[in-house]
Amino acid sequence: MNFKSITFFVVFLSCLLVSKAEKVEVVVEGATSIAQTDEDFICVTLDWWPTNKLFVYLDDLKNKILEKAVKAFHPLRIRVGGSLQDQVVYNVRNNIENCQPFQKQDKGFLFGFSIGCLDMKRWDELNEFFNQTRAKVTFGLNALIGRKESETEKTLWVGDWYSHNARDLMSYTISKGYTIDSYELGNELCGVGVSARIEAKQYAKDMATLKNLVKEMYPNPKTQPKILGPGGFYDKKWFDTFLDASGHDVIDGVTHHIYNLGPGNNPDVVRRVQDPFFLTQIAQTFKDVSNAIVKFAPWSGAWVSESGGAYNSGGQLVSYTFAFGFWYLDQLGMTSVYNHKVYCRQALTGGNYALLNTTTFVPNPDYYGALLWHRVMGSKVLSVTHKGSPYLRVYSHCAKKEPGVSFVFINLSKNTSFEIDLFHDLNLNGGSPNFEFKGHKKREEYHLTPKDGNILSSIVLLNGTPLELSDSLEIPKLKPKLVDGLKPISIAAHSIAFVTIRDFNAPACS
Repeated sequence: MNFKSITFFVVFLSCLLVSKAEKVEVVVEGATSIAQTDEDFICVTLDWWPTNKLFVYLDDLKNKILEKAVKAFHPLRIRVGGSLQDQVVYNVRNNIENCQPFQKQDKGFLFGFSIGCLDMKRWDELNEFFNQTRAKVTFGLNALIGRKESETEKTLWVGDWYSHNARDLMSYTISKGYTIDSYELGNELCGVGVSARIEAKQYAKDMATLKNLVKEMYPNPKTQPKILGPGGFYDKKWFDTFLDASGHDVIDGVTHHIYNLGPGNNPDVVRRVQDPFFLTQIAQTFKDVSNAIVKFAPWSGAWVSESGGAYNSGGQLVSYTFAFGFWYLDQLGMTSVYNHKVYCRQALTGGNYALLNTTTFVPNPDYYGALLWHRVMGSKVLSVTHKGSPYLRVYSHCAKKEPGVSFVFINLSKNTSFEIDLFHDLNLNGGSPNFEFKGHKKREEYHLTPKDGNILSSIVLLNGTPLELSDSLEIPKLKPKLVDGLKPISIAAHSIAFVTIRDFNAPACS
């Protein structure tokens, strides 16, 4: 074999390796739905971090790109809260002398910052933004106000929650006609806490106080905000005690936080977001939270009220790239399967894990994944399985607003593409799938890939075209390509695809 022959053989072999395709049979159980999300399942946070932190969340609310990015969701749920919310006081009556924002402190305060003061002028500005963008608002209340640190146990705060300041804020909010969808009490104070903690039974008592306050201030059940908590990391013993002690119909949403990728400076983050076995580990937490709710508070629902993947500003060189979409969309899929009603991403703007870059407000790659999920995936969740590679993740919902079924396919593999054949299982008694599905109408397909095949790129392509703001700074339109329904669904290596099949007649979706 001469040199040219060897070169040709090596090139040919490389092409075969790169273009390796695997056929996969995906089975959809369309007779019944297995779970249900809220219509505004997608959620993001606006955090309280001050301007001298690395990232800024509450600045530049007049920015037109930010406004358009939020409006694109129709509506987007926004949670106002985060690490410093339990150090915020509300200056409703203008009786707080020297009402100042957070200041950096060396010691003696949570997270190294002083008490912060929310002036009503700033609250007006925030609500103007919420009204303009038609956002649905979850507001995180200060749960430490009125308490004091225990003299015997480190980080433990004791005493009853002081609700008067919250009452003043609600009174002002109602008088101005501002709409709040839900109030969440406290941030990361459950279990062992993060910087502070509250005992489970005391927290349950305070939630009842908040519920009674909301009933008093919002007497009309139709417009009464929901009550959420505890807004922290899942701890089985603490959560079980809290939910058991809370009382009937007090809590509307049981909220917990997820940062399963570890610290942002961990070089292993980029591997973890592509590792199906690592990604699946967190499913047990979602399952445990849902089971606890079924046992102790079946009238409520499970929410993820904050999730940033990697804590401390996100995974460096990862969280603002295409690769982070693998983790984010897989989280959305898993939480929906385990009957979570809302999934709140940390954060809308700011650090590496934000959907929008603070400096330019250019959407990061997974902004488009979130937007597609919101527009394509309906609220009813279907069971979908396959026996192919674990690097192919598949989730299915009834299509949003129109007939049919939608899928999200996440291909974590660098070298393997997949050809999908669909099977529709209508047999409620188990056994083999009833039939192989072949569509006769054209499918709507949205294929997301990274620029130049580099998953660490911050530029995402939709069906081969870069998603970029227009010259007039408009969010690009997300248009599907129409594909012959008789052909298998092709999922490229290192890609994400949303697929809607209008003539897939699942009884659960009728």
